[in-house]
Amino acid sequence: MRDIATKSNTKEIIERHGFTFKKSFGQNFLTDTNILNKIVNAADLTDEVGVIEIGPGIGALTEFIARKAKKVVAYEIDPRLIPILAETLAPYDNVKVIHQDILKADVASMIEEEFKDVKEIAVVANLPYYITTPIIMGLFESEVPLDSITVMVQKEVADRMQVGPGTKDYGALSLAVQYYAEPYIVANVPPNCFIPRPAVGSAVIRLTRYQEKPVKVNDASFMFKIIRASFNQRRKTLQNGLYNSSELRIPKEKTVAALEEMGLTPTNRGETLALEEFAQLSHTLGRYKHCCPKSSLPEYISEKGIS
Repeated sequence: MRDIATKSNTKEIIERHGFTFKKSFGQNFLTDTNILNKIVNAADLTDEVGVIEIGPGIGALTEFIARKAKKVVAYEIDPRLIPILAETLAPYDNVKVIHQDILKADVASMIEEEFKDVKEIAVVANLPYYITTPIIMGLFESEVPLDSITVMVQKEVADRMQVGPGTKDYGALSLAVQYYAEPYIVANVPPNCFIPRPAVGSAVIRLTRYQEKPVKVNDASFMFKIIRASFNQRRKTLQNGLYNSSELRIPKEKTVAALEEMGLTPTNRGETLALEEFAQLSHTLGRYKHCCPKSSLPEYISEKGIS
């Protein structure tokens, strides 16, 4: 059985179907079988694992997953790829393709229907880079029963997911991911492994979901408001970032008191605080969050542009 993911086979399939790439869908097809093996090996797939794939393209990664997993459910947004996938994935009876935007899908209901007899559920994908963060955070925040997420993303984004305090890439995304999972970069992938060639480098990252969160907070949404405020303008001090946040609206004297209680100075910046310290800060500031009119405290919304 020939692999889809060679440059010659990928080009032949694309040309035969008259397929053209759409920038709006962030389409870059992986054409390196060594990288595909690294992805599925990092995902630790067995015949007891059900896999959700996002953006299967022409099925290059899908077939590698199907060879190891019990079942694959792949979400594809581009209608032009549905008949191509029907052809390329015909040899695999454990694959189901759903023509739908993953951001609008009822993943929880799909899992209940399709993965009744699996022991683990994993996400494995070559993600469209322009919506990487909303996809990953949407899956985590929805609390669907995932054990791991192993994905190809832009290298810069992978770096930001795994770094700690005091580094230039550390920010709200680092904290958001690390609240839900343990990140590990599996491999860096150069642009020449794709058709068409992307303008940026890529990386495969595995996010192993925590059974229990690494920190305990009364209100996770409030903690992430604090985190966003702390990184909204990186040059601002933590005190000013919190005080000027339109989401928090906590009086300056209360903000100062909370920071002093934690032993932080007015010149501390958000990038110096670890997740545990943000959890502590959310507990401390939480005593003051109801001091303002309810209308000034908007409900938490999943951050589409968190960085």
